[in-house]
Amino acid sequence: MTTAPKQVPPEPIVLDGLAGPVFAIHWPGHRSHDSGYAVIYLPPFAEELNRARRMAALQAQMLAAAGIGMLALDPYGCGDSGGDFRDARWETWLDDAVRAVAWMRARGYGSITLLGLRLGALLALAVAATTRISRVMLWNPVLRGDQMITQFLRLRLAADLSGGKKGESTSEMRQALAKGDSIEIAGYELSGELVSAIDTLRIADLGAAITTPIDWIDVVPTAGQSPPPAHEQVMTKWRTAGTTFTYHQVAGEPFWNLQETTIAPDLLKLTAHLLESGRT
Repeated sequence: MTTAPKQVPPEPIVLDGLAGPVFAIHWPGHRSHDSGYAVIYLPPFAEELNRARRMAALQAQMLAAAGIGMLALDPYGCGDSGGDFRDARWETWLDDAVRAVAWMRARGYGSITLLGLRLGALLALAVAATTRISRVMLWNPVLRGDQMITQFLRLRLAADLSGGKKGESTSEMRQALAKGDSIEIAGYELSGELVSAIDTLRIADLGAAITTPIDWIDVVPTAGQSPPPAHEQVMTKWRTAGTTFTYHQVAGEPFWNLQETTIAPDLLKLTAHLLESGRT
């Protein structure tokens, strides 16, 4: 009778970040299947990070059973890391991710994949431009940083209107941020410096600048559809630039955007399959 490999419990760690302590959880791959292969998960923006925690943990457990380690990172100012959200800066998040790669390499992982969800996908692409990475996997990536920020600002406008207030327009909020003010939205204090950096991000440019292979996976209501026109425009630029990428779809719900904890089983299965079959 074959005995199942003993599960190794996740290991909380704290990295010495550029701005302060950075929290992460490391799931070691089961030693009987140890592959020297690992994934670093880069989370999405603001409350999406918390809503996606269950999916990240389930993916880590699935990968660990196959001998693939995973590190889930809370960038500085987010989650359980030091600082407040108002202290978050894009350049600090980049540095946090690079330090996470270095930590995993020091633990003996020779081949590392960056797995980013939503804004975390853009962070993964930006890191891959400066750091040796085997692969990048994108879960429902944000296409343009400025569009994501505008959607986030609208949460405050909607809250003001529902409370009977006139509410500031998104352009007025942006003007305040540009002057150096911070704005609280849905419990997150947003700084003008972070907004300014995110506004410049474009997935088309970030992907065209790297040679690392990319797997782009979208969770959609019904799989097998043609990619939206905005996605096609990105992919056209990538093809022109010679970017190596594959586009995938799975059916599921937008777990990062739902208040009730939701999972997308097909996304977990496809991600694990791609990682297991593509070990380098």
